[in-house]
Amino acid sequence: MNTVIYNQKGEQVGKIELPPKVFNVKWNDALVHQVVTSMTGNLRNPTAHAKTRGEVSGTGKKPWKQKGTGRARHGSRRSPLWVGGGVAHGPRNERDFSRKINKKMKTKALFAVLSRKNAEHEILFIDNLSLPEAKTKEAKNILTSLSKINGYERLNNRKNVAYLALEGRSAPVEKSFKNFSNLEVGEVKNLNPLNVLQYKYLIIENPEKSIALLSSRIS
Repeated sequence: MNTVIYNQKGEQVGKIELPPKVFNVKWNDALVHQVVTSMTGNLRNPTAHAKTRGEVSGTGKKPWKQKGTGRARHGSRRSPLWVGGGVAHGPRNERDFSRKINKKMKTKALFAVLSRKNAEHEILFIDNLSLPEAKTKEAKNILTSLSKINGYERLNNRKNVAYLALEGRSAPVEKSFKNFSNLEVGEVKNLNPLNVLQYKYLIIENPEKSIALLSSRIS
């Protein structure tokens, strides 16, 4: 399975053989769904919190005597039945949404997502991304050049355009693309199914080393 490699000007500079064990994996929707929902749950940080009757401030005195008033009996003004009282079965910020994800499951889900992206021509391989200094204008010029490649015209869209996976850290590149709200920059070694699925395109820099890093995840 061959694919084309481009430079940051959008010109073809070669081809590379893609390993089937990474880019030609059968789609498994149940596995991908399980891994992605688990990852989103692990990212949740509950903030909504309602106080119970034991946590709200107020007197503990009985509002009125039990019998003889003709009114309904009540034992506390902090009851959920009263205005200003506690909340019954309300949201709690100590709720834990995290789930355990096995390493092999996460890897298989990632390869399934990469295979689907590759089959739909949504992965772009760039030989090298280099910028002498951090400039948003230069990053914009690179995106404009890449959007001229057939099938990648939507790189100029405003929402969730691409995830840029670098082979290694590069401060000028990271800072140059930081101001784009529709694009995220990360490293290939940190790729996961969630951040790949959140964006239309996946741009992989330095394909030979990046693909080697991905393949090394398989024991």
